[in-house]
Amino acid sequence: MIAKTSYRRKLFIYFLMVFLVFSSVIAVFQYHREKQYRIHELKSILETYSDIVNSYIIYNSIYSTGSFEFIDSIKRIFPRDDIRITVIDFNGRVLYDSFFKNYHELANHINRPEVQTALFYNRGSDIRLSSSTNQDFYYLAKRYDNYFVRSAVVYSLGIKEFLSVENLFWYFIALLFLITSSVLLFVSDTVGKSILKLKDFAIRAANNEPIDSPSKFPENELGIIGEQIVNIYNNLRKTNNELAAEREKLIQHIQVSKVGIALFSSNNKRIFANNFFVQYLSVISDTHMVNADSFLEIKEFAPIREFIDFHSSYSISFKSLPVKRLAIHANARFFEAQCIIFQDKSYEVSITDVTRSIKEKILKQEMTSNIAHELRTPVSSIKGYLETILTHREVEPEKQFYFIEKAAGQIERLSQLIRDISMLTKIEEASGYYKMEKTDLRSVIDEVTENMQSQISVFNAEVENSILPETSVNGNRELLLSVFQNLIENSLKYGGENVKIRITEFLSDEGKVFISYSDNGPGIDEEHLGRIFERFYRVEKGRARENGGTGLGLAIVKNAIELHGSEIIVKSPKSGGVEFVFSLTVEN
Repeated sequence: MIAKTSYRRKLFIYFLMVFLVFSSVIAVFQYHREKQYRIHELKSILETYSDIVNSYIIYNSIYSTGSFEFIDSIKRIFPRDDIRITVIDFNGRVLYDSFFKNYHELANHINRPEVQTALFYNRGSDIRLSSSTNQDFYYLAKRYDNYFVRSAVVYSLGIKEFLSVENLFWYFIALLFLITSSVLLFVSDTVGKSILKLKDFAIRAANNEPIDSPSKFPENELGIIGEQIVNIYNNLRKTNNELAAEREKLIQHIQVSKVGIALFSSNNKRIFANNFFVQYLSVISDTHMVNADSFLEIKEFAPIREFIDFHSSYSISFKSLPVKRLAIHANARFFEAQCIIFQDKSYEVSITDVTRSIKEKILKQEMTSNIAHELRTPVSSIKGYLETILTHREVEPEKQFYFIEKAAGQIERLSQLIRDISMLTKIEEASGYYKMEKTDLRSVIDEVTENMQSQISVFNAEVENSILPETSVNGNRELLLSVFQNLIENSLKYGGENVKIRITEFLSDEGKVFISYSDNGPGIDEEHLGRIFERFYRVEKGRARENGGTGLGLAIVKNAIELHGSEIIVKSPKSGGVEFVFSLTVEN
């Protein structure tokens, strides 16, 4: 009997707490609703004033004549003296204000909150301090065909009382609470009869049946139910959280993956598609208005469309997932597309951009062919000179020395070619080998000039280094030495004797210094400008070979500059010569 009474009281307390919360919500809601009703009533009154003023303006053609002072006559019939009427055009200019005779001198009202709201929603209201009268007003602005009519009332104690909710409402809530408490006391006594049924429900819930949100239960039959509910709830929440986390990881991985991936339902509706999928479709279809849902309409995907249609016609399950692979070449890009059809006839389409790997393969094939061709000439020359000496022992010593000297020259050229190939390969495939650090650019150029002084003297050339002593860049000294050495060698080989070389910095902006390398040689024909950075490309092939050129110097320059995060541009000015322009990052 004691336990039963105790349990009844606990149920009563729980029910009472629930009712308190419910009643509080109802009370707050009703209070807010009552207040909103009063505010709406006040807005209706002010809106009526605005409509009256608008009708008066239309009837008397006040807007077309501009005689807004006539509104004073209708203002007098309003029941309140503190009603303020303002007419504002769509530019914010005050056309009339009942509180000011010199209303034309008032500030522009277009940015007033109530006017801004009315501009987009036909009507707007606000409670604020008027900068014109230094009084608090309740404003309501309404938009008409050519202007706004704003009605306002001084936000006085009377208005505040009008907007407040009567105390009778709270008395009613208190009475309702007392009556409901009595009813709950009776109901709580009968709830105990449902305990055995709730216990059976808890056992069913342990078998993964749906349950309500967990709550705190007493230490009795409800405790058993509560414990089961909490355990089930926690297990489900843990599982759901883990699944959500894994799903989020998968989605993030797909989004950042450079492989375009999209999932489609059995009726070709898109389930998911990452950004790269749409981007690759735009490249393949040569349009920016591609929708992932309509990718099968692109002609390049016709084999995949036939593959999907063929397998979708089967009603049996697949022993292994059907896969279709497709190579696509569009707009100078290469792609590999793959389609996988799942058991439920939904399918996945992936697009991989393989342009770089294919171009690298083609480039390596071309480079291998070019290297073989370039190596063949010096090797053939060396072989010829040595065979001549070996097979004609009676050749005079002076002639033998001549052949050996020529062979040595070809060996030097071969050695230079191997060095250039090695450096170019290292730049392209092992760029991480080169460490970027603070480098004095002027001293780099001076070192190159000093090392090449003998060559410069032979050509009677002049190198003018105008780089400022304080210019330091973030770069690799070895690469920068190679850049300027190859550029100077290029000028000496193609510029001829008495060539003048100028190296200057002409702009420093946003952490970059721009470098100009130029000479006054014969220049480069426009037909060659677009290709001089290609490997083994020579403007004058015969002359370059005579001068010992490998055809890789400018390719090394281009790749070294790109490794420094910049781009080199070449141009042939009308005044003659050639100019190379690039930028380097300034190191403070």
